[in-house]
Formats: sequence, structure tokens, C-alpha cells
Amino acid sequence: MNNAPPTFAARIARKLLIDLSIMTAVGLVLAIIGPFGTAAQPLAFRLVSWIALAWLGYAFYRPLAPLVGWLHGQLHLPRVALWIGLTMLATIPLTAAIWVIEFLPGPVPAPALEDALLAYLNVLAIGASVTVVFYLLERGKAEPAAAARPPSVPVPGEIASVPETPRQPAFLDRLPAELGTGLIALEMEDHYVRAHTMLGSDLVLLRMRDAIAELEGVEGAQVHRSWWVARDAVERVEREGRNVRLLLPRGLVAPVARSRTAELAAAGWL
Repeated sequence: MNNAPPTFAARIARKLLIDLSIMTAVGLVLAIIGPFGTAAQPLAFRLVSWIALAWLGYAFYRPLAPLVGWLHGQLHLPRVALWIGLTMLATIPLTAAIWVIEFLPGPVPAPALEDALLAYLNVLAIGASVTVVFYLLERGKAEPAAAARPPSVPVPGEIASVPETPRQPAFLDRLPAELGTGLIALEMEDHYVRAHTMLGSDLVLLRMRDAIAELEGVEGAQVHRSWWVARDAVERVEREGRNVRLLLPRGLVAPVARSRTAELAAAGWL
């Protein structure tokens, strides 16, 4: 039986399948309710249009998580304010799409200011609710599986039974919920470590060696003085003369120190 952990690509595919299943369910509910004047349309039309719109909404709202993490790290703005502002911005193109769908297949009139504002607020209410759902799901994944408990004292004459509770590496508890737990790499920046995940990146006030020590159980290696890379995140190895680089998801490139090349090659990385 193969007990190997799923690869990075497999985790991405699984997450995408789960997310789109949730959005399909949202589309089904909206099709049955028929908001924004679509109740008069045939059910088949509502099913197709609302499920397609739910998937479109996912395409606009899902990238907000890594964007919030990146802007927070770059501009040091509050996460809540970033979530609110970016959600309001992403709602604008969705409002336009819903307005067009409402008048299909006929000509689409330009909305009056009052109608446009009302449509925007309706879409914002639905979009913000779905965004909160995904945020809570990510937060639930990032929280420890169980709160730390003091060790129990065995009764004399009895054999103490200590259940083994799986726990994610301690470093992952330092990351904001919206970044998830799919760690790609660590990059040293001054006195900080920038943690790159499949959803974005954020700065953690920690030394590189201490961060690596908190990643016990995660297969990876420090490939450079400033870089640690997860083994299953390496998509391709690029060579240019004596220089070696590891190509990672989200366009990240990690240099490999020449002093580490032989060791990594022997371990099958290169």
C-alpha cells in the first residue's frame, strides 16, 4: 500500500475540486431562489447561468487570499481592511456580469445609477458571504487539531495510555489562515523569513534555522543560505553553466548554492 504523501500538484487538484464543488452548490441554490429578477427565466437557463456565474465569482474572489497576504507583507496594512477593500473591488465585474445575464438573450440596456448601485450591493452581499465561508474553511485548516493539554499523571499501578494526536509542524501555526498550509519555500529577508505557500506569502519574525527546526516532518532542504524548499514543490531544475535554480509554483525561483549541489544531486533533487 502506498502511504506516500500527496504531491503538490495533487493537493492543488484536490483543493480546486472541493472549491468548485462548493461553488456549484452555491450556484444551485441561487438558481432555485432566482434572485436579481432571474426567477422568471426557465429553470434550465437559471441552472446554467448561475452555476457558470458561481464559477466566475470563484475566479474573481479566490485570488484575494494570496493578494491580501502579499499586500499585507508589502504595505503592512490591516488584513481586515484589505479583505473588505479587495472584495468590494472584485464585486464590480461580477455585478456587470449579473446585469448582462439578467437581460439575456435580448439587448442589454445601460443601468441607471440607482439600479447599478442596488445590483452592486446585492452581488456584494452574496460575494462577501461566499468569501467569508472560504476564509473560515482556510482558518479551520490552519488551526491546531487540538489545544495543547498538560501531561496527565498516571495512577500508580496503571499503565499510562498516551494517544498520539497528529499535529502539523509548529511553523505552520505562525502563518495567517488565508495562506493555507501548502508550504512551498522559505526565503530569508533581513531578520525575517518570508513563507511562500500555494496561496501567497507573508513575513514571519524568525531566524531561518529556527523556522527550519519548526518544520519537523516536512520533507525539504536548505538549498541556499537564504532559501529552504519543500521537496514536492520543485517543478523543474534549471541549469546555466555552474548555476542551478529550482523552479517553484507561483513563478518562484530558488537558487542552489554551489556548496549544496553535490549533496542535493546525491539525494535525487537534481
